[in-house]
Amino acid sequence: MDVRSTAKTVRVTPRKARLALDMIRGKSVEEALAILQFTPNNAAHEVYKVVKSAAANATHNHQLNADALYVKQCYADEGIVMKRFMPRAKGNAAQILKRTSHITVVVSDER
Repeated sequence: MDVRSTAKTVRVTPRKARLALDMIRGKSVEEALAILQFTPNNAAHEVYKVVKSAAANATHNHQLNADALYVKQCYADEGIVMKRFMPRAKGNAAQILKRTSHITVVVSDER
């Protein structure tokens, strides 16, 4: 059975979140949490919370065995983009894009 967890509008760019997600895809939940815990990346902290939430959903809501869970799918989609402006020379303005992402993790107990 597949169980998913999603974090929406996380204030980290999707490109940086995908770096953390690529490290854990296909691994067991325990191993994925250990990898993310010691990865010096702000996106890894957000992905850690989503993986932990997906595992908790699987054990609490669907009575799956926590030891048999693995990360089946994980992806980061682009969320809203906040647009800000910074003053530049000669009265111009430069646009700054503050990107967000929607992080989704799917765990399963079937290989």
